[in-house]
Amino acid sequence: MTQPVRASADWLSLRERADAAARSPLLLDAVRAHVTGRRAASEHEVARIHDLGCGTGSMARWLAGRLPGPQHWVMVDRDAELLALADENRPQAASDGARVTVETRRRDITRLPPQQLEGAWLVTASAVLDMMTADELDGLVAACAAAGCPVLVALTVTGGVDLTPADPLDERVRETFNAHQRRDRGGRRLLGPDAARAASVALSGRGLEVLARPSPWRLGPDERALAAAWFTGWLGAACEQDPALSEKAGPYAARRLAQAAAGQLWVTVHHEDLLARPS
Repeated sequence: MTQPVRASADWLSLRERADAAARSPLLLDAVRAHVTGRRAASEHEVARIHDLGCGTGSMARWLAGRLPGPQHWVMVDRDAELLALADENRPQAASDGARVTVETRRRDITRLPPQQLEGAWLVTASAVLDMMTADELDGLVAACAAAGCPVLVALTVTGGVDLTPADPLDERVRETFNAHQRRDRGGRRLLGPDAARAASVALSGRGLEVLARPSPWRLGPDERALAAAWFTGWLGAACEQDPALSEKAGPYAARRLAQAAAGQLWVTVHHEDLLARPS
């Protein structure tokens, strides 16, 4: 059986600050308005928020403190190591100081029965869709739509990458990396940079209103470690997809990593955030 794509705890930790800076403030405002409005009608209830594919819990740490009132987060991931880290580093308080509690569940988010999300005020996910196949996305969308609440999906890569200063090899690596993201896994093609569009269509098809906003990483001298790690993985995946690229990869990597170390490399990695709401 082909193993699913897995993100390491070190990688998730390294990217957490850039993720927080990139997420759409407009969609955050819409989520905050939803929670505030629902609380006005249910002031004694605890907001129940499900974080699907939670990793180490960075979405909860970012969002819980930006929402008012008591919250209970249900953190869902198939990786026991990441769930343990999410539990250890849970958010403590809402924006108004109200209590935030957390429970963890080890589950495959593409196989969630609808009752798993029963009672949710909000469903969230971050940086997961591009690692799914179309069938897996359909399973996730079905469960989210059945919950009858808003769904915030952040930081899905769209395939766009801008590097400054430019290099003649940039475009070839970008195209080859995107082909790698669409590779076959167990007889099914990963969605890769097509995932945000596919999710928008799938959510709309189930009667949800979908708002999409850009959420690019903008990595400069303050994020040189992340820029170097991202670049190394980006180039490595491209060389795996096209071994002929390896002949030029060494000098190219040396140039780019030297620029990153010197604080002379700026990288924009394009993502898209989606907010789906019942009509």
